[in-house]
Amino acid sequence: QVELVESGGGLVQAGDSLSLSCAASGRTFSPYGMAWFRQAPGKEREFVAAISYRGGSTYYADSVKGRFTISRDNTKNTVYLQMNSLKPEDTAIYHCARGKGAGVFDLASDFRAWGQGTQVTVSS
Repeated sequence: QVELVESGGGLVQAGDSLSLSCAASGRTFSPYGMAWFRQAPGKEREFVAAISYRGGSTYYADSVKGRFTISRDNTKNTVYLQMNSLKPEDTAIYHCARGKGAGVFDLASDFRAWGQGTQVTVSS
C-alpha cells in the first residue's frame, strides 16, 4: 500500500510561484513514474506533468509548459512541482499519482495510487 501526501498549496497572487511536494510512505514509489493532476471546481481532472522513475523523462500539459517543473528525489520518496508565473486558471486541487510502471504516463487510468490533494488558489 502506497500512501501519497501532498503539501505546499496555498493562496497566491497571479504571477507568483508555489512549490508542491508529494511524499510517499509505505511501499517505495520507485521504480514508478509519477505525475501531478489537478481538478478545478466543476471541471474534469486534468493532467499537469509527469516524470519517469529515474527522472530522465518529463512531460507537461501545454497549459503549464514553460511555467511548471516536475522533479523527484528517490532518496526521499518525494516528487515536486515547481509552479511559476501562476495564473488564476491554475486554481485547482492538485493531486500526485503513482504510475503503473517506470515510464511517463498522462492518462488517469495509468495510475494506481492517488493522494488526497492540496488546494492551490491564484487570485487575479
